[in-house]
Amino acid sequence: MSYFSFLSTNACWLGAGFLLTAFSCFGQTFFISMSMGDLRQELGLSHGDMGLIYMAATLGSAAVLPWVGRSVDAYPLHRVALVVMLCLIALCASMASVHSVPMLALVIFGLRLSGQGMMSHISFTAMGRWYSAQRGRAVSIASLGFPAAEASMPLAFVTFTGIYGWRAGWWAAAAMMLFFALPVIVTLLSRPRIPTAAEAASQEIRQRDWTRKEVLRDPVFWAIAAGILAPPCFGTAVMFNQVYLVELRGWSREMFASTFAVMAFMAVVASLILGPLIDRISARRLLPFTLLPLGLASLVLGLVHAPVAAFLFMGLLGISNGFTSTFAGALWPEIYGTRHIGAIRALAFALMVFASAAGPGLIGFLIDAGIPFDLQLIGISAYCAVLSLVLTVAARALARRGLKDLEAA
Repeated sequence: MSYFSFLSTNACWLGAGFLLTAFSCFGQTFFISMSMGDLRQELGLSHGDMGLIYMAATLGSAAVLPWVGRSVDAYPLHRVALVVMLCLIALCASMASVHSVPMLALVIFGLRLSGQGMMSHISFTAMGRWYSAQRGRAVSIASLGFPAAEASMPLAFVTFTGIYGWRAGWWAAAAMMLFFALPVIVTLLSRPRIPTAAEAASQEIRQRDWTRKEVLRDPVFWAIAAGILAPPCFGTAVMFNQVYLVELRGWSREMFASTFAVMAFMAVVASLILGPLIDRISARRLLPFTLLPLGLASLVLGLVHAPVAAFLFMGLLGISNGFTSTFAGALWPEIYGTRHIGAIRALAFALMVFASAAGPGLIGFLIDAGIPFDLQLIGISAYCAVLSLVLTVAARALARRGLKDLEAA
């Protein structure tokens, strides 16, 4: 089935997944970080202070996510989405009213949990549960919401806030959620997709369904996590410190904001290529290549200071983001089944949020300690190279496990 046929047949459900990931942007670092410079000035915080606040709030959201995330296994997705989006609307309005450090920490906690955490979690859980043979395509299309938001929101936010101020930008975000995202997404999710009998039979033959306790005891899970959590950790760290990067390089904010379109375009290309590839050869075989785009992106940004480096870095980061979001969305149900996918994905998402929290805190600390940013970027590249070897070993272990499952069947 071609992409166009697949889209036309499944437009309702794929549209819901796309919009959920797109509007998760209000809890994503790239969007929140655009207000960090103003907040630091108004609250009198250093880079390290802001990084620690962001890290603490994000770690708190990650600790709660495995428990909240299980709700998608117990309740209809459209009801969970309704509650989550109402919370996100209230939090966007609260961000527009922040005047103290404790309130800032509480609002970031909520934005990260409801936006980055639950909105994305609902989307990818739905795609993983509703599709099997074409899961790669479904996840790739849903994940296009990320680059769509990355391409449109930064420049729109910078332009809007340049006229009306950053607080007005967050009021606008709350209005978009209330009057567009919430009614449309709830309507699209209200009719869940039922997998065909052939899809269900195929899924049952291929694998067993793991529980979350079994996954926690699986060493392969932790090996994979150590690798695929690098992009949210280090990609988030660089995005969070984008104001510092722009000032360090002597670039303009408008120029850097324009690079998000490059990142978004490359993320779309990567997702659309990877989706059918996953359906054809499986996600587990692609494990060893997951970190290559991020490693190269970090190396380019660390060694090249000309403005072209911003576009090269963001293009490679877009490939990494497209690869990671599509890959992670398809991998967990592929290797652990779909019956408990909500609980398993909540665990994986919590780890991802932990990683995205650790990155800004670590980089902020190193900046305050006087560690050259270029050296940090080169270190990220070296980490990616080492973890690529770990993922190669994990892929081979999964291949052996797959053969044993076939023999047992």
